[in-house]
Amino acid sequence: MASKSKKPIKILFIADIVGRAGRKTIKEVLPQLKKEEGIDFVVANGENMTTGNGMTKSTMDEMLEAGVDFFTAGNHIWKKPEFLNELEKKETPVVRPANYPPTSPGDGYRIVKTGFGRLLIISLLGREGINVQVESPFKSIDDILEATEGKYDISLVDFHAEVTSEKVAMGYYLDGRVDIVVGTHTHVPTADARVLPKDTAYISDAGMTGVEESVLGVKTDIIIRLFTTGIPQKFEQATEGQRVFNSVMVDFSPKGKVKSIIRLDRHI
Repeated sequence: MASKSKKPIKILFIADIVGRAGRKTIKEVLPQLKKEEGIDFVVANGENMTTGNGMTKSTMDEMLEAGVDFFTAGNHIWKKPEFLNELEKKETPVVRPANYPPTSPGDGYRIVKTGFGRLLIISLLGREGINVQVESPFKSIDDILEATEGKYDISLVDFHAEVTSEKVAMGYYLDGRVDIVVGTHTHVPTADARVLPKDTAYISDAGMTGVEESVLGVKTDIIIRLFTTGIPQKFEQATEGQRVFNSVMVDFSPKGKVKSIIRLDRHI
């Protein structure tokens, strides 16, 4: 894709922000990281950043102030009913998965004006292993790309999915058609960040930002009890222990061609 920039472009994608610990980590890491790396735009998955489930305007504003520019989401975006009205506002920098029914609050994609051109940001939800009734993400992305053709310079897709085979398939399906495909949802970072044969930056899962000494952000004893007894448990977010900041950075040439994708992880 072409870009209006005359210098290299760096886009940072931050993995699922989990609860207060995740937000604290963002505030401690992101401002300095942006300076060190010369990052031009920051996208984060925010569906878990309020009490581990959903978003609110106050936590969104907190993360915007810390340096996040835009948010993608997933199947937990609906967990805070008070945020649904915010999703309806065009000025709210959040996209929910595009393959929910069109009557769902909010937009599934947005074209954002930036200093380097127009950035198309798309959120998609996988269907394998996730108990939701949504349209095929493959059909949805085809429809979006057809509707937006010629209207953007660089494109990013957050594919919020459970099954790695579905994520890898989506990466190859979109290779050469979008610039970035980042997998989210499992909260476990993968080591397969790479540029695909037709120049699309890809990773199966960016990971998580929150307490590392946890089970995907939840207190470990609760999840162990769930698996050993089979009895449903009330989840509580982990708040103590080493924290992790998981992200990937995609480097573009001044003309908007993907040069590289690398992990940028920090431990606190």
